[in-house]
Amino acid sequence: MGVRVKVFEDVPAAGRGNLAGSREEAPRMVLDIRRDKIGEFFEIRTAPGGLQEVVVLNVQPREKHLLLLSRQFDEQGRFLAKQKFLCGHDERHWFVAAIPENEPVTTVASAKIALKPEEVRTREGLLGISRKASFQRRNSAFIRQGEWFFVPTAVKADPLLVLKDEPLSRGNGGKPHWAEECYRSGGDTVYVSARYPNGLTAPEYKKLPASERNRGFRIMKRDATVYVRGKVSHPDHETVTLIGWHRVLMNTENRSSAMRFLAFLD
Repeated sequence: MGVRVKVFEDVPAAGRGNLAGSREEAPRMVLDIRRDKIGEFFEIRTAPGGLQEVVVLNVQPREKHLLLLSRQFDEQGRFLAKQKFLCGHDERHWFVAAIPENEPVTTVASAKIALKPEEVRTREGLLGISRKASFQRRNSAFIRQGEWFFVPTAVKADPLLVLKDEPLSRGNGGKPHWAEECYRSGGDTVYVSARYPNGLTAPEYKKLPASERNRGFRIMKRDATVYVRGKVSHPDHETVTLIGWHRVLMNTENRSSAMRFLAFLD
């Protein structure tokens, strides 16, 4: 695949990037994409003395993708848990994505399918999308940019509620994708800042000191149905142009508890 991997026996007690909230929850292995003077590489950090195994289940060299399995055991060698990760190259950079535990994947192809939202899979079936086309970043069912899927829709947006240059973020501290025009329907109003990327409800926000409330909060909708059109940009991906409104759907990675094993932020 032409990729470098570095393995270290050193995982901080609480993981990297606040991946785990307590010592008991700390992952025994952390995957990350790092950069040195040569370029990007995969970093695998394991807890000192941790009993585990890492197995490559499937490799697709031409696609620069592989499916990784991690299994953890207790001090007596009894099985504790397992996680699967899709590792590969998407457009400009390497990435790691956690696979939902309820998806029985064994290949790179099945991992890619597992990461698709159910709405996208259903639409592909209705439109008769071929297997080959389903793995492309653009077909008649959707356009994909990183972890975001954009599905054409006939929604009629209220012009007064259309926002310009709006960020799309999954709230993990990663770099947002920016939409030229955005329309949100439903959801809960939250106050978002760099310190509170997942947002605070109105009562939570009002409890903050006045000095804290003045630190760059913006009002957003959480769990809203989101539509975008026009250009969508991100420094790690090619800009896409959406003609007409498209519903925004995130991949299924957020359903995976294995996300706490990742330090990688898109």
